[in-house]
Amino acid sequence: LEKYPKFREELFDKLYSFFNRYFSKSGSIYFNYTPLFQNVYDKVYTDDKDVILFWKTHMLYYVKSDRILNNLSVEFEEKGKDYKFFFNTSKIEYKKANEKKSLVYQFKNIRKDGTILFEVFYSERGTKTKIEEIKRELKKKGIKITDEILERAFRTFEKQSEVDYFINKDAKSFLKEQFKIWLYQYIFADLPAEVSTQAGESEWPKERIDQLQILKNIAYKIIDFISQFEDELVKIWEKPKFVRNSNYVITLDRIFKQKGGIEIIEKIFKHRNLKKQVKEWKELGILEKEPKDLFESTLTGKQLKKEYQFLPIDTKYFKDLELEILNLFDNLDKSLDGWLIKSENWQALNTILPKFKEKIQTIYIDPPFNKEQEADYFYSVKFKDATWITMLENRLRLARDLLKDTGSIFVRCDYNGNMYVRLLMNEIFGEENFRNEIVVSRISKQDPKVRKFNIATDSLYLFSKSEKFIFNLLFKKLSQAKSERWHAMDSQGQGQALYIFGYLFEPPKGRHWTYGQNKIRELETQGKIRLICKGCGYIHTGGIWKGCPKCRNKDKVRIEYLLPPTEEKQIDSNWSDIPGYSSEWDFQTENAEILLKRVIGSTSNEGDLVMDFFLGSGTTTAVAHKLGRKWLGVEMGEHFYSVVLPRMKKVLTYDKSGISKEKDVKEKYNQQKAGGFFKYYELEQYEDTLRKTKYQDSDLFEIPNQSPYSQYVFMKDKKMLDALEIDYKNNKVKVDLSKLYPDIDIAETLSNLLGKWIKKISKNEVEFEDGEKVDIKNLDYKLVKSLVWW
Repeated sequence: LEKYPKFREELFDKLYSFFNRYFSKSGSIYFNYTPLFQNVYDKVYTDDKDVILFWKTHMLYYVKSDRILNNLSVEFEEKGKDYKFFFNTSKIEYKKANEKKSLVYQFKNIRKDGTILFEVFYSERGTKTKIEEIKRELKKKGIKITDEILERAFRTFEKQSEVDYFINKDAKSFLKEQFKIWLYQYIFADLPAEVSTQAGESEWPKERIDQLQILKNIAYKIIDFISQFEDELVKIWEKPKFVRNSNYVITLDRIFKQKGGIEIIEKIFKHRNLKKQVKEWKELGILEKEPKDLFESTLTGKQLKKEYQFLPIDTKYFKDLELEILNLFDNLDKSLDGWLIKSENWQALNTILPKFKEKIQTIYIDPPFNKEQEADYFYSVKFKDATWITMLENRLRLARDLLKDTGSIFVRCDYNGNMYVRLLMNEIFGEENFRNEIVVSRISKQDPKVRKFNIATDSLYLFSKSEKFIFNLLFKKLSQAKSERWHAMDSQGQGQALYIFGYLFEPPKGRHWTYGQNKIRELETQGKIRLICKGCGYIHTGGIWKGCPKCRNKDKVRIEYLLPPTEEKQIDSNWSDIPGYSSEWDFQTENAEILLKRVIGSTSNEGDLVMDFFLGSGTTTAVAHKLGRKWLGVEMGEHFYSVVLPRMKKVLTYDKSGISKEKDVKEKYNQQKAGGFFKYYELEQYEDTLRKTKYQDSDLFEIPNQSPYSQYVFMKDKKMLDALEIDYKNNKVKVDLSKLYPDIDIAETLSNLLGKWIKKISKNEVEFEDGEKVDIKNLDYKLVKSLVWW
């Protein structure tokens, strides 16, 4: 720049012009602003596909969408009266993951100028704004106000900037590629006046070439430097997460059946926290009063009374007995029926992937639909399609790795997203693994004012992992039974000629014979196949066919086989005969159990593992348990504790709602055949890691032959190394994870990290299924390195 001082202003202008296109106001790096002349470029077409799904945020991790809430004054006039409000947001806590939390407004006081002051919070555990209480407080201060005025003020405040948070998976490569394109377009779309053309060739002055090289070099240095900040976020996002606040739920019958179980049950019922457990049972409607005389004497010895055998014990009340309960089992993880995980789902899928890779048989998800209103996630409506697709794509790629080769996945969506889901699933699972688009009923709102057909159905897409997928035919009872009847023995699709009654018959054009040669011979001997002459109606049921004895016709015949009487019909892709949603658990988007019965029954067998990582009210895990499957559910909302966990405890006890009324379910799951054993826990979240990570101001390192812009600027930072105490004198490293979080479950954390299932847990060690034992009191820092340093 010293050589070309006049170029300085142009340089900064050009750099700003480029970087402005790729930096959003949240700091995310992607196609933020791309004017028409600078067309968004990507390798859309490939050698083997002429059409693929492209969206502007495809190179990103979707982290969350949120409102940026700042202090705000709101003033307006209503019916000749002026109203002034001030909203204070200083006490708003940062939300975890992509929770859609409602805002709560709390009245504080009134300024001298009549401005009404409110403090704003995010709702916790269902708290709501107390409108009537606010009106009473204002009335005491001489201000009469209506619900409409307050709601208008709140609405105005909430109309603040909406922003999407993304992390670019490879910011350096993305920005350098885009800069090359930008520079190319700048040179050839905006040729400077000093370029002269002779004989069809452009000659640039050496000065201009030097300036453009300077521009490129500085741009690349900036990209090298700033991409490290994005890379740091990628590392934190991808970091496996600690398991926290874990507990187990187990019914008394499971404890009783183990050697030493009676003694532990007696300890539980003498425990100081028993009253808390009994209070929970009462709140769940399981018991009306504290149980007494748990056991009864029989000819075979001491037995649990039937009315108490499925009482669910939550170890959060009995932490000092938890290890004793767990050590009743020779193989802990194999003894569990399921896992419930409270976490943002990408973090969960990424963390549990080593442990559950290729272990899941069936996945069902009902993600928030591609719309802003009523979504469980919050979306910025400006680019809602791209945001929604990115959110799904990130999670579906991990889901595919979790599926067994024999596994399948169902994704439910509505008309806002069905065209995207199908293409996205084609890309991730392969269009050759598409199996069905199933029609599912939804709650249809009958509105005569709407100038279109009311929406009555959703789409449910079924894809398999491979050709080896498990599929079980399902049947439903007919409203009216069908008697024995004859049916044409040809089906769609061209096939070869076969011998029927000793004569070689060609199937009709474009058709094939429904059965093969061996089956046809079997039907002949059973009298379950016949020929009908199309000329005169003669019926041939046995012997060699030599032609119609009445009209001499030989080839013009209809071939039929005898269908047995039936009360059932094979279920096809039209599932509108059953409800798609339910309201048993008072949850807005609660899936119907009968729907999940078909999903799980068609693609898995008893003992298989079923997963839902948009768990909602817990229908998938509830149905899986009732059908004798193991299950894994991931949910991030606070209703994890208020809806999902209570629901699964009631399922263990015996839940008579939903599919429990179905005849085939009653045989396996009833008041005499219930019970269970599962684990639930929370995961450390991305935001938790950010808050715990220690960064410090420092100068760049002096590394020979290396530009300061390309040096790893976070090398000196501590990350989460507070968990390690280094004894330099004795060359030892002590691990103390309690310095990070007080409630870490080390055994489960290591199980997820190492991809090994837990066999036994004791006070000092965890033993895995392969026989490896880890001393959890004296952890080798190498085992937890990826958790605290990246």
